[in-house]
Amino acid sequence: MTLRELIAHLPTKLAEVPFPPHLLGAFRRKSITFATGATDESTHVFWFQSAGFTIDLRLTHGVATPVAQRQGWIGDTVWDNAAQLLSWNIESSYQPRNQWPEPARLHAIGNAVIEFAPSGAYVEDWRQQAVGGPLLGLRLTGMVDEATGAAIAMDGGLIVAGEHVALACARHPEVEGHLRDWGDLDAAIASQAATAAEVESYEVSVALCGATVTHSTQTARVGAAIADDQFAIDADGA
Repeated sequence: MTLRELIAHLPTKLAEVPFPPHLLGAFRRKSITFATGATDESTHVFWFQSAGFTIDLRLTHGVATPVAQRQGWIGDTVWDNAAQLLSWNIESSYQPRNQWPEPARLHAIGNAVIEFAPSGAYVEDWRQQAVGGPLLGLRLTGMVDEATGAAIAMDGGLIVAGEHVALACARHPEVEGHLRDWGDLDAAIASQAATAAEVESYEVSVALCGATVTHSTQTARVGAAIADDQFAIDADGA
């Protein structure tokens, strides 16, 4: 079935979330201001938030962003109610390190969410893109090699927020193993620990206002369908 048909078959009630519900949806960053006074309003940054996990994409120069400089990740959402802080457990990301480890203090103003780093390192201005429609988060639990039947441990997921969709899928574990000890992707490519194509194989794609990829860590994915229409619901409802 198609993605929209899948949504129609699923329960319509939103699961309870431990954090403020205005943080759910699809956000596009308007700006980030650092403690130095520098402000960035040009980097393409998207934050998709489901009830349980987040997908994040950051491209400094859109499709022209060099392979080694692209950023994207998927992570489980953690809410500290006492401190009113949002953070994420990130098992894998496009970059070989977590570039944004600090938790976030978030305040809603109209359709904007203002994110403050507790350290004072930065302030980000996020704008909600989803004004209605479904909210769905599907987390990848594993993959199977069709040729061998072997199970492959892969991280990934898909979030639908209104008319917008985000998809994330980590690199093959063998490639991730080659990159694990590298803090810099340019150095990893230069040393032949991984090829540029292997680095780019970590996908985070976003489709705004439809099912066609508009922004992605994989250049070739721009203009393609965000997801194949091959969804099914198992007998147990999963």
